[in-house]
Amino acid sequence: MRSTEAKNRTSKDDITSLRLITAVKTPYLPDGRFDLEAYDYLINMQIEGGAEGVIVGGTAGEGHLMSWDEHIMLIGHTVNCFSTRIKVIGNTGSNSTREAVHATEQGFAVGMHAALHINPYYGKTSTEGMKAHFKAVLPMGPTIIYNVPSRTGQDILPPVIEDLWGHPNMAGVKECVGHERVKCYTNKGISVWSGNDDECHDSRWKYGATGVMSVTSNLVPGLMRSLMYEGENATLNEKLLPLIKWLFCEPNPIPLDTALAQLGVARPVLRLPYKALALEKRVEFVRIIEAIGREHFIGNREARVLDDDDFIPICR
Repeated sequence: MRSTEAKNRTSKDDITSLRLITAVKTPYLPDGRFDLEAYDYLINMQIEGGAEGVIVGGTAGEGHLMSWDEHIMLIGHTVNCFSTRIKVIGNTGSNSTREAVHATEQGFAVGMHAALHINPYYGKTSTEGMKAHFKAVLPMGPTIIYNVPSRTGQDILPPVIEDLWGHPNMAGVKECVGHERVKCYTNKGISVWSGNDDECHDSRWKYGATGVMSVTSNLVPGLMRSLMYEGENATLNEKLLPLIKWLFCEPNPIPLDTALAQLGVARPVLRLPYKALALEKRVEFVRIIEAIGREHFIGNREARVLDDDDFIPICR
């Protein structure tokens, strides 16, 4: 019989204390392999900027475009190189419970600190099926449930989360529905991270969220840490909103991929079906950098507007 006993030494409390978690980008080489040199640079920039955790192979990291072998290899690499300096949260969710169980076993076997789990998407399931799906993976180690109905097509309603909250490995929720849902959980003592960068300041300081699981912190980790740690700061929040709006002008991670290429910290290689943003948006990004200040962004090169021909689409 397959064992689901938790072998992970990280406690739920180690995860619920994290304020800034970055959904980190996965960079590629032109031959389609991971660019681990660029990836390691990105993780080091997160650590230096004050992020406390990284989600490996999430939406921003294009886990949905990876094979499971690639996925677990990248989690293992991140653990091996960085787990003493930052918490590694592996996205091992799937719409197939069987696959989610297998990937989560492997993720914890290679040392990840926590798992991120989405609800079954596309085919969807009933409320009781959703609970059973999550209960199949919870025994393995600290777990964060990710609710993003715009991608899954099905909202994880509060009764589901409330039913699971009593499990010793249930660390909390990455919630994308909005402030009122965040407040619903914080009023019940349930840990919740904002999954919406444009709302995370108010979710944190007005509605009691633990913090944010952020795409924007790939680019400006120090400013996002300030937003989560230094109290209400409407001025900083307003300063960041044009960048955040730009990062979600098309489905994530298309703008993020484009931005990191223009900052010179990742090759302009995009795994299809993603294609770089249009030229006018690439120009707009450089203007946003100038308004915020280049010194706040990762990387050492001057940001530049890339041409269409600079981007390399790959399908392998």
